[in-house]
Amino acid sequence: MRLSVRAAVPAAALLLAGCGAGGGAEQSADPPAAEAVARAAQKSAEVTSLRYRVTGRMPERGRIADEASVRTEPTAARLKTVNLSGEHRGETELRLVGGVLYGSVTDDMIEELGGRHWISYGPAAEFTTHGGLRMDVGGLRDQVSRNPAREAAFLASAEDVRQTGAEKVDGTDTTHYAGTATVDELRASLKEAGDKATRAGRDSSLDQYEKLGVDELTLDVWVDRDDRVKRLRTQGFGRHGELDLTFTFLGYGEPVTVRAPRAGDTADLRKPLKKNKS
Repeated sequence: MRLSVRAAVPAAALLLAGCGAGGGAEQSADPPAAEAVARAAQKSAEVTSLRYRVTGRMPERGRIADEASVRTEPTAARLKTVNLSGEHRGETELRLVGGVLYGSVTDDMIEELGGRHWISYGPAAEFTTHGGLRMDVGGLRDQVSRNPAREAAFLASAEDVRQTGAEKVDGTDTTHYAGTATVDELRASLKEAGDKATRAGRDSSLDQYEKLGVDELTLDVWVDRDDRVKRLRTQGFGRHGELDLTFTFLGYGEPVTVRAPRAGDTADLRKPLKKNKS
């Protein structure tokens, strides 16, 4: 079977990246603002479940509108990616259930997969397909199960972090904080980023920025009355043009249920493709 793997990978693979270009007069840091953002980022990162949506624009893909549900104990997650414009227009989905990663396929692949609508990548980050193709889906596994609120901590490291005022987000009272930082500055700040897992997660995000040619970020964070991140925005320019993403957090600590696709509707990349019984 000749399989277009790219078609089964949603635009979510790039959602770790948010890039920006700062501007305007230099401003000094506001220590209470930095402390408030750091506290909200930590509290939001410690939750065991969350739901969020992502809207905005990505280079070479155009407008997007995504939604995700994540549970950390035990891990289960669903990420729906919708491309609203461009050549990749359409919807794809990733699910992580019982340690196994699944991805929906595009319409042009369904016939090739014997009428199946899903692919199983299996329980490992690295594996070899039945056709002998070596694959590494570790980035996708991390992507679907991540908590993007952790990236609000980047703003706490900005030299010009400041409070800009009170605003409502989806009817919720919040305090708005803003600032800019270079990728080099943020990488240098990782030495004080807490435990090894926290540093690794933020370092992975910075790697994505660099792959897009981003060297400076503009960040906005809205913190609610429970000291949690309600909204996070990154914007600016990468190697291939403008990127502007807004993450809005819809709920923390709520039940999250994710079901695996039906076995009969799923093709396992590690095994020979069997014909569906009619």
